[in-house]
Amino acid sequence: MFKKNKKPLATLLNQAEIVTIIGEDIEVIGNIKSNSYARIEGKIIGNVSIEKGIVLGEKGFIKGNIESEMAVIFGTVNGNIKVKQLEIKRTGCINGDLKVDELSMEMGANYNGKLDMKNINSKVIENGSITESKQIDKTFL
Repeated sequence: MFKKNKKPLATLLNQAEIVTIIGEDIEVIGNIKSNSYARIEGKIIGNVSIEKGIVLGEKGFIKGNIESEMAVIFGTVNGNIKVKQLEIKRTGCINGDLKVDELSMEMGANYNGKLDMKNINSKVIENGSITESKQIDKTFL
């Protein structure tokens, strides 16, 4: 009857092998692309495409779009985010549109934008009856 809760996304990313770290004192102007995991504590002006996962630290700031499999946001993002799993922590602030399959927000998190949340098991109401939707929208921001 009761489902066991999955591990929090932040825990999963903290246990992952993060190969890219951008420290607090680093400012990057330009796009960043990687096929692994990254932790960003500094400032990025540009789009960020990290294939597996990204952690944006409390002092981290991104002015640009983010695309990844999963993301945990402790810092500030001014741009659109497209991920399968997103966790916004209480210190997180996002100003932009979200396109996600799963979303988790802590009390106190700030989010301003449009939410597009679709997944394979969403329910659709048509002609007064509920049916299972088997569509996944795979378009990017």
